[in-house]
Amino acid sequence: MSNKQAARMPQPDEPERIPLKARKVSFSWGRTPLHWVPGDPFTTHTINVLHLLLPAGERWFVHVYKQVLPYIRDERLREDVNGFIGQEAMHSQAHDEVLPHLREQGLDPTPYTAQVDWFFEKLLGDRTLPPGRARRWWLMERVALIAAIEHYTAFLGDWVLNAEELDRRGADPTMLDLLRWHGAEEVEHRSVAFDLFLHVDGSYRRRARTWATAFTALVFLWQRGVRFFMENDPTVLAGKPTFRDFYVRGRHGVLPSAEDMLKSIPRYLSRSYHPSQEGSTEQAVAYLASSPAALAAEKRTA
Repeated sequence: MSNKQAARMPQPDEPERIPLKARKVSFSWGRTPLHWVPGDPFTTHTINVLHLLLPAGERWFVHVYKQVLPYIRDERLREDVNGFIGQEAMHSQAHDEVLPHLREQGLDPTPYTAQVDWFFEKLLGDRTLPPGRARRWWLMERVALIAAIEHYTAFLGDWVLNAEELDRRGADPTMLDLLRWHGAEEVEHRSVAFDLFLHVDGSYRRRARTWATAFTALVFLWQRGVRFFMENDPTVLAGKPTFRDFYVRGRHGVLPSAEDMLKSIPRYLSRSYHPSQEGSTEQAVAYLASSPAALAAEKRTA
């Protein structure tokens, strides 16, 4: 059975479909300290890398998906993709708004964000290719890359929704709301990128190849971002991060565990994989119904 045939079959773990909508949230950072996980700059900055990676990455998602819309032949999937585009654009804006706060705290992220912008806009951006097969190949490669990246954004979304240790450590509630609002929407729309990939291509070889590319790029960019933060944090004297720092905090529950991240790899590479098997739509929707930022957005649009 081909992947395309599998995509047309009902998924046993598929939750009830929820129409996707962009929630126009806003956050106030005036009371958020530099180390918003108290006494733990490493955990703070490991998660802070999201604010540097996501704006450019999610703008790139939106750009690619607008190009792939003409290839979508299923109206329900088209609706989901348009909802996904709206949510990703809002995510990019919300994380972008954290950057001035970091500058005010003495951490100017511009040298790192310039590299991230180059990665998404130049390395993974549009190329001058002749119409036809070559242009479609590059578009499908990027659609498959987004599906692989979305596997990890959904993984992180599910993790942060359940990261109770951050609450116990006294993490800043506004930052937690941003992360959990975003994480909940990642879980909510976790199947869209994969379903789109199956709809327009579905090649298993492409899925495996682009997973390797996405995983390698994310690990490289993330560790580079953590190193940038730790070396430039004006309050940290010995700022060289190590994998052991990450591993220990994963065991303590303030960061994702290395074991769980490694276990997610064979799940994505399984031929029977579908994102509906990951996370809980019910939990995500419940958080979005209680998120201070999401509730405020609902009131503004009511």
